[in-house]
Parts: sequence; structure tokens; C-alpha cells
Amino acid sequence: MDTVRVKNIGLRGVTVADTRISFIDGEEGILLYRGYRIEQLAERSSFLETAWLLMNDALPDKKELRSFITQIEEASPLPDFVLGSLKKLPKRAVPMDVLQATVPLLAISDPELADETREGNLRKAARLIARIPVVVAAWHRIRNGLDPLPPDSSLSHAENFLWQLHGTKPAAEIAHDLDVCLVLHADHTFNASTFACREVVSTRAHIYAGAAAGVGALSGSLHGGANARVMRMLSELQSERDVAGWVRKELAGGRKIMGMGHAVYKTNDPRALILKEMSRTLGEKLGQKKWYELTMKIEEAALEEFEKRGKKTIKPNCDFFSASVYHMMGIPEDLMTPLFAVSRIAGWCAHIIEEKFGDAQEKPALYRPESEYVGHYCGRMGCDYKPIGERKAGE
Repeated sequence: MDTVRVKNIGLRGVTVADTRISFIDGEEGILLYRGYRIEQLAERSSFLETAWLLMNDALPDKKELRSFITQIEEASPLPDFVLGSLKKLPKRAVPMDVLQATVPLLAISDPELADETREGNLRKAARLIARIPVVVAAWHRIRNGLDPLPPDSSLSHAENFLWQLHGTKPAAEIAHDLDVCLVLHADHTFNASTFACREVVSTRAHIYAGAAAGVGALSGSLHGGANARVMRMLSELQSERDVAGWVRKELAGGRKIMGMGHAVYKTNDPRALILKEMSRTLGEKLGQKKWYELTMKIEEAALEEFEKRGKKTIKPNCDFFSASVYHMMGIPEDLMTPLFAVSRIAGWCAHIIEEKFGDAQEKPALYRPESEYVGHYCGRMGCDYKPIGERKAGE
């Protein structure tokens, strides 16, 4: 009997580990962090409280949260040699490459790098959460010929990022909206970058090696960068009179509408619903309603076309609306993916710690999947090596 070989592409549908951190029900449009609905966290929590929740399996009390915030504030300033290294990089460097190159420098500067206790990893995680946004903001200023700005202890985590990026103190409403965005993007189960983090630290590599792997995975166009591509689409369509016609033409040509559809959600992405309303209200506050209105035209036309084609499960994802939100906050397109890392570093660290320690003890497992060889085969003894003068092309 012939053996039927079943291919699994990209590990889709393959369970590789247990996790207590987050849960997605793609059929019902539900996202939970440690059991809490994302809608409640976005409305009532803050990014730093959510980061604590992801790493500690429970919401903090007042003392714990205050201590964590202080820990973040104290860790925020970058070591001088890290700032010096950033200043030596070519100004044309891609921000995600700069971020990935900087994470190992942060490792070198960490006095507890070799401490592999759970408590030591939690402290290192706090330093990563504190410093990733500072690196992104500092690089943006350096590449524009400006001096990096020090963090301001009177400002919140989100306020500090906007202050260090733009050099002006942000409006409270905008800082709050950014904080909500950070909550929404803090974790999303075993996506590509999170799995990269976990796979690397399963070798007992340190937390910074895992985080660097996460940044590297996020830099790929199939994972990060979707909101930047949505924003480019919106910019190009500003003067388009027939948006519905443009959508029909794109889909008829077999091209995608950026920000539509998700690998997991078969109904509304719960994060997208929150960002959609944020885009509307932010546009009204800032006098930039055109971005929300254009996004809605694209959404309406796309959903109508998908329904005609029997693809009712294709809905807008979070990137579809975060693009205009970040743009109105003054975030350049090429910083939209680094900003994603500013948020997702919380989830990455939580998964790294879970991978290292599980619920109560260190995990001994090392990721080592199998593969099926489909290359040259000349029998069990292998192919016969011929001297270079005797070989034919392709041998």
C-alpha cells in the first residue's frame, strides 16, 4: 500500500505547547489575556498593568503595580555605550534592523544576564519593556539629526514614548489612546514572532536572545508591517473618486486589500473593533476625519465584494484601523512595526518566562521538529562523489 504523505504548511493547526498566557477563539472573535477579555483590559487597564498580568498570571495589587512602574522608570535610561552605538549607525538603516541589533547590546549591559532564576528573568523582562520604546524613539531622533531625549519620570509609559519621539509633551487623550493600542497588541498566542522567542529560549538561551529572535521574525513582511502597508494604501487613495471601483479592480486582479482578513479570526477581530472607534474619535479630535472615512469606504466595498465571492469570513484585522490611528499620532510608517514591538515585548517576555519555567519548574523540552527529506537520493550508501574534472553540470 502506498504511503500518503500529509504536508503541514507552517505548522498551521499543530499544537506545540501548553500556555496559560493568552487564548483566541477565532470563530467567536474572542481574545483573552490570562482569562481576561481584551475589551475589558482596553477599557479599564493600562499597558504596564497588562504587562504585569501577562508575566505573573494575575493582576497586581496597588503595591505591586507601583513597584513595577518604578522598576520600569528606573530602567528606562539607555546605557551610554548603547546610545553611542546608535549614533554610529548609518542614518539610512531600517528601524527594525536597528532594533534587532540593539537588543544584544542591552543584553551586554545587563548585570543579571547570567541569572536564570524566574525572578531574575522577570527583572530582565522589566528592563526590556522599559528600554525597547526608548531605543525606537532615540533612533528616530538620531537619524533625523536630533539628540535623543531622556525619559521624564512625571510621564506615563505611553506619554514618555511620544515625548521622546516628538520632543513635545503629548495631549492626554492621545497618550491614553496609545496606551490602549499597547494593551491591544501586547500578546496574541503563538504567532510567528512569539514562537521564535520560545523556540530560541527552549535551548536555554537567555531572554535577550529570545527577544532578538522575536524582533527578527516580526521584521518579515508576512508578519509585521501590515499597518504600514495599509497606511500607504490610504495615502495613495486620498484623491481616488471611485474607491469601490478600485476595490473591485484589485480583487478581480487577484490582489489583496491590505488589512483585510486574518489567519486566525473568522469573524470580527475584537481589537479591530476597538481601533475602529478610536480612529473615528481621534480623527474628529484632530480634524483628520478623512482617514477614518476613507478606511470605511474601503471596508464597505471590500466586505460587499467578499460576500459576493462567498468569503464572508474575511473581515478587517487590527492593522486595518491601527494604520490611521498611528498616522494621526505622528508615527512614521517605518516605525509602525517597531511600535508593535514596543507593545509585544510584554507578551514575548511572558512567553519566554513560561517556556523557561512552565507553571512551577524549569521546562526540559527543546524544540526539535522532524522534517521529511525530499532531496537527491542515490540509495542508502549515498551519492558517489566525483572529482570536479569528471562532473557534469548539475551533478
